[in-house]
Amino acid sequence: MQKYSDIDSTDLRILSLLIENAALPYTEIGKRVFVSGGTVHVRMKKLEQMGIVKGSQLVIDPAKLGWDISAFLGIYLDKSSLYEQVATELEGIPEVVNIHYTTGIYSIFLKIVCRDTGHLREILHDKIQKVNGIQRTETFISLEERINRSIPLAES
Repeated sequence: MQKYSDIDSTDLRILSLLIENAALPYTEIGKRVFVSGGTVHVRMKKLEQMGIVKGSQLVIDPAKLGWDISAFLGIYLDKSSLYEQVATELEGIPEVVNIHYTTGIYSIFLKIVCRDTGHLREILHDKIQKVNGIQRTETFISLEERINRSIPLAES
């Protein structure tokens, strides 16, 4: 993975402001970091082209929309060489919101969000455990998400 040395303090301040509030207009960001809105736009395009900024998204609280269960699954694969195939199939399950290829006892660790325990059972039994290459799974239901934040950005 390439690390970029041409990221400066202005880039980091722009990113920090957008992490705090992604809806902040570039003109307002420019005022806060003492550059023009156009400069913010150009710098954001540069950061996107470099792959540092991967996009933006609206963050919602799934529980407030009736999706009350967050669970983590540790997945054992038949063989580690099946990771790409299994991950591609898991990407096709909308309730899967994160997939991580890991070291340790699990080959894959993922997060799913479901409406209720019946929906969780359906996703586990009818979708995830039917993916070829998955040997078995272990499920952990989250009782509370205490924190979900971005990394702190500071000049190195």
